[in-house]
Amino acid sequence: MRHLDQLAEIAQKAVRIGNDLIKHTRPQAVTEKSDRDTCTDVDIRIEHEVRAYLAEATPEIGFVGEEEGRSDRAAESECVWALDPIDGTANFVHGVPLSAVSLALLRGDRALVAAISLPLSDLHYSAVRGGGAFVNGKSIRASPTVDLAKAMIAVGDYALGPRAAVENRLRIAVTAALAADVERVRMFGSAAHDLVWVAEGRIDGAVVLSNQTLDVAAGVLIAREAGAIVLDSTGHDHSSASAHTIAAAPHLVEALLGLVQSAF
Repeated sequence: MRHLDQLAEIAQKAVRIGNDLIKHTRPQAVTEKSDRDTCTDVDIRIEHEVRAYLAEATPEIGFVGEEEGRSDRAAESECVWALDPIDGTANFVHGVPLSAVSLALLRGDRALVAAISLPLSDLHYSAVRGGGAFVNGKSIRASPTVDLAKAMIAVGDYALGPRAAVENRLRIAVTAALAADVERVRMFGSAAHDLVWVAEGRIDGAVVLSNQTLDVAAGVLIAREAGAIVLDSTGHDHSSASAHTIAAAPHLVEALLGLVQSAF
């Protein structure tokens, strides 16, 4: 496999394809995938164009996308590109400027390379495993905050689908626990935003009570490379097998994890 720095450059070029489409295109067709979960023609176009670019730039690497699944090569490749063409599709449909293009290079359970673009903020994040995290080419570090009472914490979207009522009881309990103890609670509607903003220190932590690889893999690597701690709600290191995704500044993670566990 070629050098990770080369693959990181390719990943950044790939997400710029989606970045430009989100900035300059509005959805013309919106399809209901499941209960209140939508896909637009722009999601599909981004996935097609990024898939085509990566197939040409890295034919030896497989691909899996949010909308159209795995390429034929994905099952036999040592590594695979994992793309969420628009993380925050509902925001995009409604004109809320909080959408991201998220791409990770995975080898087994580990992300080796990550690139995330926030098109409407003109912020472009990247990381290579062991090489630090960057926004617009500048090194970033997680927040130094030590007190939950001075922390801004993001929470992930509430659940949809047939189990939404059951799953949202837990989410509401966590939100209530956070509201009682932290400075501010925010819901951005995009796990990519949550994780890269933890990485950059714009917010101090994020509690995402789900763990979809395409949604979080790139953001988890960027957060970790910026010095944030990313755990499951059990307190174990976050992995693809985790039920939940909790990311926080190093001095806050124990308190945030304890608060979440008490809400459970």
